[in-house]
Amino acid sequence: MKILVPIKRVVDYNVKIRVKADQSGVELANVKMAMNPFDEIAVEEAVRLKEAGKATEVVAVSAGVTQCQETLRTAMAIGADRGILVETDADLQPLAVAKLLKAIVDKEQPKLVILGKQAIDDDANQTGQMLAALLGWPQATFASKVEIGAESVTVTREIDGGLETLALPLPAVITTDLRLNEPRYATLPNIMKAKKKPLDTLQPIDLGVDVTPRLTTLKVVEPAKRSAGVMVADVAQLVEKLKNEAKVL
Repeated sequence: MKILVPIKRVVDYNVKIRVKADQSGVELANVKMAMNPFDEIAVEEAVRLKEAGKATEVVAVSAGVTQCQETLRTAMAIGADRGILVETDADLQPLAVAKLLKAIVDKEQPKLVILGKQAIDDDANQTGQMLAALLGWPQATFASKVEIGAESVTVTREIDGGLETLALPLPAVITTDLRLNEPRYATLPNIMKAKKKPLDTLQPIDLGVDVTPRLTTLKVVEPAKRSAGVMVADVAQLVEKLKNEAKVL
């Protein structure tokens, strides 16, 4: 069974985000980039399934600028067998990414697609669901446990009331939650081996996909700074401030 794992290159989660002076977006120049943490969990899960004998090949795929090759090499250092880069400088939005992934799925014919539930840069949480809809495949989002059967997959997912268990026929789309696993560190020998693993590069036009943005960003601003807290003497004063100043009562 082949597993496809889409990954995204994002600003490292340890970096403090800075908005550009012209408010057109966030500053990316000389900023440390890394694999989206939820996608790292997806790669780890796919590799574990392969190690357990449930999969024969793990293919990592990314869409974006040339530097995404570094992110794909990281995925291959974790354990992915090969990588595919859809190279473009366009501002890729979730629907465009889902269409690119559908074209890759049609070409590669995997039995399972595992994605991170969302990217930490736009927090859209849309690509996995859109891909499942375009493919007409069943989907299970926010997975905290995945078990592969002969022709089905059982997914435990976290919901507001507790845990929900779903059984899906293969092929299927799964998006990962934080508690699914803890990704391993890529060792130096595996990083060196990853440099020799195959990495194919395509263009959106090769897949017949138009990636022209459908949404326009008007401006990006930092959230307003929180004002300092106020100590109150008693409950009566608290109620008075909530009613007259905060106006929430």
